[in-house]
Amino acid sequence: MTSTTPSIQFFSGICEELSNVSLRRNPSSGKRIVLMTFNQLKALEKFNSFTKQSLNSMLLTDEEGEIRVTPSSTQFIFGGGEGDELQRVECKFDIEQDEHWERFMRFMNRYAQANGMAYGES
Repeated sequence: MTSTTPSIQFFSGICEELSNVSLRRNPSSGKRIVLMTFNQLKALEKFNSFTKQSLNSMLLTDEEGEIRVTPSSTQFIFGGGEGDELQRVECKFDIEQDEHWERFMRFMNRYAQANGMAYGES
């Protein structure tokens, strides 16, 4: 395995910066729910979304390879005086299989370590 800096992309070649991640479990179904929050998206800056190829999913990359995730929902939250300033983007997806969850957690541990993030209880 080669050492690769963990990254998150919506558009080819544009690495996004994760602001927060929330991990939950649905008590009735047992599904694990991931909510990723981005305070800004580089994909929306300088017409990147018009000039770069869309991946039609989120691409999580680390030394083990790639994980392709299709969010079940993506919310753009606006605020500011006029209500037109992007405050954050929230991407939500479910993980059902244990091996997929374990792989995702290995990615998140690497991403957190590379980006100075730490786990905390809410």
